[in-house]
Amino acid sequence: MTDTAAPLIISPEAGEVPRPRRPALSPSRASDFKHCPLLYRFRAIDRLPETPSPAQVRGIVVHAVLEELFGLPAGERLPERAHALVAPVWRQVCEERPELAELFEGADHEQDLDSWLASAGELIDGYFELEDPRTLDPEARELLVETELDSGVLLRGYIDRLDAAPTGELRVVDYKSGVAPREFNEAKALFQMKFYAVALWRLRGIVPRQLRLMYLADRQSLTYTPDEAELARFERTLDAIWQAILKAGKTGDFRPNPGRLCDWCSHKEFCPAFGGTPPQYPGWPEPNGEDESVVDRAD
Repeated sequence: MTDTAAPLIISPEAGEVPRPRRPALSPSRASDFKHCPLLYRFRAIDRLPETPSPAQVRGIVVHAVLEELFGLPAGERLPERAHALVAPVWRQVCEERPELAELFEGADHEQDLDSWLASAGELIDGYFELEDPRTLDPEARELLVETELDSGVLLRGYIDRLDAAPTGELRVVDYKSGVAPREFNEAKALFQMKFYAVALWRLRGIVPRQLRLMYLADRQSLTYTPDEAELARFERTLDAIWQAILKAGKTGDFRPNPGRLCDWCSHKEFCPAFGGTPPQYPGWPEPNGEDESVVDRAD
């Protein structure tokens, strides 16, 4: 097995102009459209800016720490090494996205930042309660999977970690910085994982043996074993979602669907359900390969 964090994309030869990447369906954007078509439009088409919360940024940092942890020799994947990675990873995140450092500006900046970094360390401790990374040899970390279904819809998403057994079985692992969902929300939680399972099935011809969600805040895991018939049904669901997106994309008729999650939406000021007016519809977007943000992949 090889251990790589690099996406599985073939780079163009020197001098070639890379082909534009078609609009694709990602787990996050599919979930957005199911929840609220207008939210999909704001994120995928208008690309309205969103300021992530400290909790979301903490998820970014913890994901990056765990990715780097698996880059160390197996014997060095210890809690103290992981904790030592938190501060430098945060500095690297700030270098790449300076606006995130503004989350902790103000009179109590240093105290707030120390407390926030400590809370990231608690999530790291939660991870070590769930498994021993010294016993694992992941095939890939932060793996970009991309495949086109027979219907023509292009699937694209990032897998936190892919484990492969010597006998060929695959396990898809996703880290969550929140708490495990209640039983009636498990299906929603598994939507993302089934998306990855379909993509891997079509790419490799192998149905993943296990899908595992690791909830670091309350030290719980949700595991699921899909089968081929189930993934075929789920593939049809993804086809239907994409066709609905394309239909709305022709006219710009992305309607709001008010609900409990509106309290956390960054775009209420543009939402007709709250008296706002959306920006003028810019038309179906040109391909740009940015279907899922780092915040989406973090949690």
